[in-house]
Amino acid sequence: MFVAFCLVGCASRPESGFLSAVALSSPGAVDHTLLVATTRERDDRPGTLFNGDRASATDYAELTVSIPPNHRQGEIEWATTPPGDPNTDFVVRDEKYLDGDKAFVQALNAQLAQRPPGSRKVFLFIHGFNTMFAEGLYRLAQLTHDAKAPGVPVLFTWASRGKPTAYVYDLNSATAARDGLEHTLRLLLASNAEEVNVLAHSMGNWVTVEAFRQIKISGDLSHANKIGYVFLAAPDIDIDVFKSQMRRFGKPRKPFYIILSQDDRALFLSRSIAGGVTRVGDNPDVAELATLGATVIDLTDLKATDATNHDKFAQLAAVAPDLRAALARGVPADHKASDVGDTAVSGVGAIVSLPLTILGAPIKIIANQ
Repeated sequence: MFVAFCLVGCASRPESGFLSAVALSSPGAVDHTLLVATTRERDDRPGTLFNGDRASATDYAELTVSIPPNHRQGEIEWATTPPGDPNTDFVVRDEKYLDGDKAFVQALNAQLAQRPPGSRKVFLFIHGFNTMFAEGLYRLAQLTHDAKAPGVPVLFTWASRGKPTAYVYDLNSATAARDGLEHTLRLLLASNAEEVNVLAHSMGNWVTVEAFRQIKISGDLSHANKIGYVFLAAPDIDIDVFKSQMRRFGKPRKPFYIILSQDDRALFLSRSIAGGVTRVGDNPDVAELATLGATVIDLTDLKATDATNHDKFAQLAAVAPDLRAALARGVPADHKASDVGDTAVSGVGAIVSLPLTILGAPIKIIANQ
């Protein structure tokens, strides 16, 4: 499995040149302007912006990404050679660095001002292990486009080397990025945004939960009421560590939504590296997660579009409105335990499992009542 994972990861990767601005536009293409906060080091190579090394301070950028007219939901149409063809590929139309916190917040508020009241939201994405800068950026563009997300898309990208063999380096980079993400979250919450929604993937969940934990421990919960949905997709976190984090964090005012799949091959490999300890993202005991204050979205029965079954979350973007509506509705008032096989958990009441068909597959939403 390790060899197979490395072969997938060692295929042609967009290390350099894929972010050069393309002047040519394509009829039917759609542009999205993304903001970036990063703990990566700047890279002088054309069309690269940031590499996989660690910077000493948080840096910022703004890029406009063009989605081609032939785009398929859940996919990223990569260019064969950089910088790509806007008729068929994801390409960058404009890019620039932003000089410090003030410029970043000004750019954010400028985008928020273009949206009507009630839609002035932020969509923050934190990528996972083995992710190059261009990969994280284009993934956020894909998620934003497919979900028709009304919020301003913001990428927090930490210093991942983009190599399957650099697991320990990436984990340490994610840990080192905790303060940077906390600082970024505070900037977003203090901006003119009405709501900040968060999606983290894989190892990005480690830095995300740690940043929220730091905010809670600090006692400075300014603007915490602006925090909206927090989705933790395929969390690559040791289950015992997650329990410890949540005990210190306390039951969140709004539940964390954990998106998992018990056939996740990448997390199987991570579990093997970690001495066989279960990862949150492939935990078979979903009731345990529900008791910690999480709502679980189980995608085990959904057919993946990637070889590792690790990126199923990206497919949910296409049905984001339906999913948000289902989560907002919660458990029906006439819900009966016998309907879906609920289980009682000592001291916490019932764990309810609601069946939902999305993308042609049965998906379970498990929550603690």
